[in-house]
Amino acid sequence: MKKLLLKDLILDGKITSITIENGIISNINETVDADENTEIFDCRKKLAATLPFYNTHTHAAMTLLRSYAEDMELFNWLNNHIWPMEAKLTADDIYIGSRLAILEMIRSGTVFFNDSYWHPEATLRAVKDSGIRATLGMLYLSDKGIRNDEFIARAKEVPLVNVSHAPHAIYTVDTEKLRKIAETSAQDGLQVHIHVAETATEVADSLKKYGKTPVAYLDSLGLINERAALAHCVHLTDEDREIIAARGAYILHNPVSNMKLCSGIFDFEKALKAGCKITIGTDGSSSNNSLSMLEEMKFAALCAKVTSASPLAGNKSDILRAASITGAELAKVNAGIAPGKAADLLLIDTEHVSMCAGYDMEADLIYSGDPQMIDSVICNGKFLKKNGVIDGEKEIISEAEKLFANLRKR
Repeated sequence: MKKLLLKDLILDGKITSITIENGIISNINETVDADENTEIFDCRKKLAATLPFYNTHTHAAMTLLRSYAEDMELFNWLNNHIWPMEAKLTADDIYIGSRLAILEMIRSGTVFFNDSYWHPEATLRAVKDSGIRATLGMLYLSDKGIRNDEFIARAKEVPLVNVSHAPHAIYTVDTEKLRKIAETSAQDGLQVHIHVAETATEVADSLKKYGKTPVAYLDSLGLINERAALAHCVHLTDEDREIIAARGAYILHNPVSNMKLCSGIFDFEKALKAGCKITIGTDGSSSNNSLSMLEEMKFAALCAKVTSASPLAGNKSDILRAASITGAELAKVNAGIAPGKAADLLLIDTEHVSMCAGYDMEADLIYSGDPQMIDSVICNGKFLKKNGVIDGEKEIISEAEKLFANLRKR
């Protein structure tokens, strides 16, 4: 495998170079040390290196349902529109939808997504074709879903892929099955990815049925621990936050989807001060409708400020950490721009209009960031996007357009 030398890039305001070997940053130095086994990428003293994004809650193939069934309350939207439509989707459909989602995520700087959807073997094919990182969930819904040893074995053969248990929610998966998932996760070490406390109705129903909040109920079943990936967590009590922090579970914050479905606004600052590990996700294209983590970070920051009634809340460093470092921890990636760290990087065009006047790059990424300013995306030492180009982009879009025409007929 050739070494990759990122020559004359901007890092922390200074011109330097980064050497990458076998998916790892091996050296950061102003001195260029290259031989015939080195690929040199010239950053022309205008591309700045920063960490990429780790999208921790997705339903990737829902690109197939973008703008379908709009402006509805969550349970009506799910029960009467989304789930009936999803029942018509084939594995081949989901492969095409996942390829389209991955394309959109790469274009906007994402190198990992944490997915929960039907036919994960189809999404696995799309991940394998793209080179992106992913954790793919084995979905459990009502009486459907079991631990799939064949799928786990296939996933292990694909670089950069992990597998998780993905029970949908406490209102769609019964107690016996949730308890069994907790036992299985303890044995196989796989993460558990689940929607939790997304709506006030879910919390009220949980209190009525179990005498506990969704978090306390799941904790009583052994599901709140360091392997737990808890999506949404909009309606938490102080006790819920204490449980999540003490157990080392991850909160997967989805501000745009939460607002669009009127689920409520997650209190970022309270969770952060309680010691919770917070990451950021986009949710699916059907409830967002974008997969851009740039947009998601901006809304996460603004929601934190409004909820706390303080402009100091949701500060840029905390938001960026949630979208990068903490998300990478969930993805089991040793992220950071330093020797020995995984070679996951974005190269940002500092001359793009959204980066002018360049006082504060972190602030620009969050508040004015645009996918077009991302010149290149590197994942595990390989280009997913290079000089603005993603291999196979036209083919992916063309294939999706044909499928959309077919879905409309269905």
